[in-house]
Amino acid sequence: LAIAYDIGGKGDQSFNDAAYAGLQKAEKEFGYKTADIEPTEGETDADKEQRLASLAKQGYNPVIGVGFAYGPAMKAVAEKYPDTTFGIVDSVVEGKNVASLVFAENEASYLAGVAAAKATKTNTVGFVGGVDVPLIHKFQAGFEQGVTDTNPKVKVLSQYLTQTAEEGGFSSPDKGKAAAEGQIEKNADVIYQAAGLSGQGVIEAAAKAKVWAIGVDSDQYDQAALASYKGYILTSALKDVGGAVYALAKSVEDGKPLTGTQTFDLKVNGVGLSESNPEFAKIPGLSEAVAKAKEGIIDGSIKVKTE
Repeated sequence: LAIAYDIGGKGDQSFNDAAYAGLQKAEKEFGYKTADIEPTEGETDADKEQRLASLAKQGYNPVIGVGFAYGPAMKAVAEKYPDTTFGIVDSVVEGKNVASLVFAENEASYLAGVAAAKATKTNTVGFVGGVDVPLIHKFQAGFEQGVTDTNPKVKVLSQYLTQTAEEGGFSSPDKGKAAAEGQIEKNADVIYQAAGLSGQGVIEAAAKAKVWAIGVDSDQYDQAALASYKGYILTSALKDVGGAVYALAKSVEDGKPLTGTQTFDLKVNGVGLSESNPEFAKIPGLSEAVAKAKEGIIDGSIKVKTE
């Protein structure tokens, strides 16, 4: 079982670390030989292809690319190694031996929006996206809808750090911090970030200004590297990347490899909202509003936008 990380690499306390947790679980349970490989600065698709091919050649199975950036490389490599099961997180790649592990990030983000609308005192909240791409639009769309459905009087300030990943939108805490400071100046008192490693800067700025931050992908309230800010992390929109990595590893172990598009949504607990911060339960009406929204999304009475 091998995973190849996306931009930001291991230690982002968010997306890549969630994948690593799934790798560790599979390693413990099935005695898998594992590898986890970092990306290099400014790499090309050819570099990614080489990395995936070398892992397949060494006999790792499954081989998982963490992040949509692996799409083109995976398509090329999967055809050359038909006996290896490949997995890609956040993208759909056609191939008989490829599992596309995708998530309903918009559903978790809707719940984050409900929480933000209930927690704000200034009636202004913020969204900081790492890179202006369709995947992150899903986070923004769900969040804005959750806020508006809960309290139409609340204004949402939305902002992207960069247009492309190469410019560092997912890997620059300083950019995240500057964006959050700007939103806080405009009165935002709850800021949700979907920005990978850059999100740490958002959380830092929120804690410094004593306003709420909402984490993403992993339960960031519980992350050791963010411990000094945890009092200001209201909740996190969870995306069980680790569960998806583990599910694929288990399917290969069981001799029935998953392939095709596998969608992890609220219904199957593939996404959710954390409630680890004890302050979450103390905000009037917050827990109830989130529970009700969750029910609505699962039974289909609330349709969450993706764009």
